[in-house]
Amino acid sequence: MAERRAANRTAHRPAKGAEVPGVAPRRLALDLLARIEDDGAWANLVVPRALDRCDLGDADRRLVTELTYGTVRQRRRLDAIIDPFLDRRPADVAVRALRLGAYQLEVGFPDHAALNTTVGAVPKRWRGLVNAVLRNVVRSDPPRWRSLGEELSYPDWIVERLETDLGRDVAEEALEAMNRPVAPTVRADGYTQDRASTWVTDAVGALPGELVVDVCAAPGGKATGMAASGATVIAADLVAHRVDLVVENAARLGSDVHAVRADATSPPLRNRSADRVLVDAPCSGLGVMHRRPDLRWRVAPEDPANLAKLQRRLLEAAAPLVKPGGTLTYSVCTLTRAESVDVVEAFLDDHPEFGADAPLEGPWESDGPVSILLPQREGTDGMALATLHRAPQH
Repeated sequence: MAERRAANRTAHRPAKGAEVPGVAPRRLALDLLARIEDDGAWANLVVPRALDRCDLGDADRRLVTELTYGTVRQRRRLDAIIDPFLDRRPADVAVRALRLGAYQLEVGFPDHAALNTTVGAVPKRWRGLVNAVLRNVVRSDPPRWRSLGEELSYPDWIVERLETDLGRDVAEEALEAMNRPVAPTVRADGYTQDRASTWVTDAVGALPGELVVDVCAAPGGKATGMAASGATVIAADLVAHRVDLVVENAARLGSDVHAVRADATSPPLRNRSADRVLVDAPCSGLGVMHRRPDLRWRVAPEDPANLAKLQRRLLEAAAPLVKPGGTLTYSVCTLTRAESVDVVEAFLDDHPEFGADAPLEGPWESDGPVSILLPQREGTDGMALATLHRAPQH
C-alpha cells in the first residue's frame, strides 16, 4: 500500500508552474464551505447559485456539489480524523482544506488526487501543514470512534433524541440513511419533488369541485399537486417572497392555485368553508437532513419543543376552517415525537369534534394516530402525517 501511494505521488506530480488538474473545483468548494460556515449561507441555496455563475464543466460542477455537501455533512467525523495530527487548530481556511482532503480520502478518491488537488487549492502559507496532515491521515489506521454521533457525524443530541423517539436500531438506520444523498423525483407535470411530499398530497385526497386550503403552502409543490385533482386550492404563506414562489410555480405548471399572503395562525378565511385543510407545518426538519447537509449543525436542542408550540397554534387556527365532515391533514418533515405524535394527541384531546383516521399502511408505520415515514424505508424524506376528520354534526 505504501509503495503504491509513493508511486502515485511521483507519477502525478505536475510540471513546475502548472496548476494540478482538479484544483479549480476544490478551490470553489473551499470558497463555498467558507460561505456556509462563516457567513451562514444555506448549502442548498448557495451551491446551485455559485455553479450557475462559474465556468466549470458538468463533471467539475458535480464534483463541487459532492465535495461541498459531503464535507459539510461529515464535518464532525472528519474532525475526528484530522484532529489527532494537529497540535492546535490552525486558521479556518486550513481546517476547511483538511476536512475537504479527509473527505476525499474517506470516500475513496485516489490518495494523490485528494492530496495534490487539495494542497493546490489552499493558500500557500497553509500548504505545508495541509500536505503533512493529510499524508499522516493516509498512513494512519482507521480511527476509533468515541460515539455514534462522531462516527455518523451528527450532534449527540440529535442521536439521543431519535434513539429515544424511534428506538436505537431504527434511529441508527435513519441517521445512516440521511447521510446518503437522494435524488428528487419529477412529477408528471414536471415539478421536482421528493416522493414523500407527493404521498402527503395523495393523503389529503382532494377531489374535483372541493375547496382545499393549504395554510403553509410555499413553495407550492403540494398545492399544485392538489389542484391537479380538479379541486380549488387556496395556497397561503406568511412571507411575500415565498408567496411569489407559489405564484411562479403555479404559473409555470398552468395550475389553478390561488396564492395569498396570510398568517396561518390567523387565517383570513370563513369558518367551516373548506372541504379539506392541509397544515404542512414548519418543523425542525430532522427527516430531511440528506437534502440539507448543513441542517444538523443549525438546529438547536430546544427547537423541536419550541416548534411544537407553533405547530399546535397552527392546528388550532386551521381547525375552524374545516366543514363538518371535512378533513384536517397535518404533516411535518421531521421524526421527533414532540412535533408529531404529541402535537396531534394534544389537539385531539382538546377537540372531541375531530377524530383521527386510521394511519396509512406501508411504507408508512403507525405511532398512535400518526403515520411515520422513515427515510430508510423507501429512500425518501422522513415525514409524519395525520388525517383528522371533523364529525358531520359539528
